[in-house]
Amino acid sequence: MLAASASAWVPHLSPLISAELKPDPDAALPAPTRYSFRGTHTTKMPGIAAPLRTKLTARIPADLSDVLAFYRTELGKLGWQEQHDGAVVAADHVRLAFASPLGPAALELVRTDSSTSVHLVQRNQDAATRAHVMPKPGRAALMFTNLGDKDAVFTLDNQSVTLPARAGKERPEAPLFNLPPGKYAYALKVEGHPDRDTTIELLAGDAWEVTIGPDGDLWSPLQLY
Repeated sequence: MLAASASAWVPHLSPLISAELKPDPDAALPAPTRYSFRGTHTTKMPGIAAPLRTKLTARIPADLSDVLAFYRTELGKLGWQEQHDGAVVAADHVRLAFASPLGPAALELVRTDSSTSVHLVQRNQDAATRAHVMPKPGRAALMFTNLGDKDAVFTLDNQSVTLPARAGKERPEAPLFNLPPGKYAYALKVEGHPDRDTTIELLAGDAWEVTIGPDGDLWSPLQLY
């Protein structure tokens, strides 16, 4: 797994400027040139050039209706098809799903006092399939990786898996569970470390990775897809 982030702040912009929003040609995903904050996060797997998942977050000093109009226009130009099932369009928030040329995508807008927050995610089905983390239809995928030098025992949904030291650095070696959506408790045991118990919530279509670090620490779950 390789995760990368980039972000930028632009201070002292006047709130709710009404001028037309213009697309930034340098943005990884569609975004206006005007923003007070913008960040991009990508998730990659070794040997797979394309990101499995790209997320853009931004804060735009503009009305929610203007930001929504911008995204409907710009995403349409890229062949993203808006899905009407589950769509929410309200005065202070928007939640839309899209079918993009690469895979499922989602847009969320939230109105604040002086700006509109943007959360835009695109998934790459081909990259996830080649990385062996693509969940089965209607299910969620969960990957376990052990970068430590001691064996680890994961227990999830009454199933225990012994993960050898340094297992999962290459795919598809790491155990992959395909589970119904829901909240799951899982436990980790590593010699020389206290037992750890935590939970993770999985949504249909998601893929997550749970990793033991080189020192035996349990890292926060990372969404792969």
